[in-house]
Amino acid sequence: MGIQRIAVLGSGQMGNGIAQVAACAGYDVVMIDIQQEFLDKGLASIENSLARVVKKDRMTEEQANAAIAQITTSIDKAAAADADLVVEAIPEIPELKFSTFAELDQICKPEAILASNTSSISINAIADATNRPERVIGMHFMNPVPVMKLVEIINGRDTTPEVTALVVEASECMGKVPLACNDSPGFVSNRILCPMINEAILALQEGVAEPEAIDGIMKLGMNHPIGPLALADLIGLDTILHIMNVLHEGFNGDPKYAPSQLLQDMVAEGKFGRKSGSGFYIYS
Repeated sequence: MGIQRIAVLGSGQMGNGIAQVAACAGYDVVMIDIQQEFLDKGLASIENSLARVVKKDRMTEEQANAAIAQITTSIDKAAAADADLVVEAIPEIPELKFSTFAELDQICKPEAILASNTSSISINAIADATNRPERVIGMHFMNPVPVMKLVEIINGRDTTPEVTALVVEASECMGKVPLACNDSPGFVSNRILCPMINEAILALQEGVAEPEAIDGIMKLGMNHPIGPLALADLIGLDTILHIMNVLHEGFNGDPKYAPSQLLQDMVAEGKFGRKSGSGFYIYS
């Protein structure tokens, strides 16, 4: 039996995006969160997103309504009991991930696959919180989920080829391009991306150039669609700092992964980027 029913844990930006693409692929989806108001907000985001797709003539209104009808919600994790695949999309707090997976391990049927959308926390460590490490895997969707094509599939040390194949198939059904790697600090995406962003911050810190010049050089010279400092603001400087700390610790204090002092100072000052209104640029 393949995957037919998907539970998404978390209804924030990533969670509701995952629920949307899964529902559009025809899966029965239950979106779970700790408060109904979070779920209502997540559903509203999905409805608004699909309305934009309909307006662009990429989907009919009937198809959008059918996708929304595929989604149910719950404030009880027990709603994941019948899921074939659970995709966790909760905050990047290691102990919260571990306790959540331990709980899901007790709730979900033995054959269910437990996947994490984590961008940096070890899949092996998450799997160790369960009694089914062979059925734990990473499904790292990119933001915004309905638009970005990549799903970074992260295999843990015990993940079976069967589980990987099922998750790859589900990702493709959602219209994504799944590319696999093995568990390692930052996986592939953030191991490469975040040190590049950190290097751009160091260039600013050292007075090499102003933000507009740094971003402009990378956009025009390297054909990047967005400059590294603007991208840091979009991702969130607190998230960048968290990932750099994971890399620094995961690679045994290798100085090339040490977060820049400017990054640390800006996060300490509450300058997180777009979500706080200021970072390397000011947002109204």
